[in-house]
Amino acid sequence: MPGPAPDPLPAPDPAPAPARRRCPWPGVDTDPLYAAYHDDEWGRPVHGSTALFERLSLEAFQSGLSWVTILRKRPAFRSAFAGFEPAVLAGWGTTEVDRLLVDAGIVRNRRKIDAVLTNARIIADTGLDLDELLWSFAPPAASRPRRPAAPADVPAATGESAAMARELRRRGIGFVGPTTAYALMQATGMVDDHVLGCWLAATGP
Repeated sequence: MPGPAPDPLPAPDPAPAPARRRCPWPGVDTDPLYAAYHDDEWGRPVHGSTALFERLSLEAFQSGLSWVTILRKRPAFRSAFAGFEPAVLAGWGTTEVDRLLVDAGIVRNRRKIDAVLTNARIIADTGLDLDELLWSFAPPAASRPRRPAAPADVPAATGESAAMARELRRRGIGFVGPTTAYALMQATGMVDDHVLGCWLAATGP
């Protein structure tokens, strides 16, 4: 007499989704944090003075370092700098600076720390609408050159980023040159520099 029918074989695991082809940043396909930043943040529009002040400050801290280093430290930066609220940071002084200089979770550069606090005071004291100011330098999409074919085709700075840096400097906001300003424009979606072949290049012009 035949025995009981064997249990059905489990359904095979679904085939893995095809890997997304990203901009060829070193390490982006092997670092989940970096890949998520590329896929979900870089090149997407960011608005709001606090959000933009955070990006402006972190780009200044990144100068001379890799962006992924700043990205890994971003939660610690947010905690150390009170969420980058200019109105809060404007009231900070030597006590807070001394604390920041021994915080191993952030980049402990005295000039950059001082610049963030000075910039926050200017924004808070003048009521500067950072969103309106920074986005006024975003080039119209129709005026942008053809999408870059490779990272070598992406500019380090542009006329718009140089103009942004000049205006920030005129207002007393420091540690932002044309190259840092352009990195800010890329990170906050004022320009879209995803290269040809990147899956996100298909979503834009």
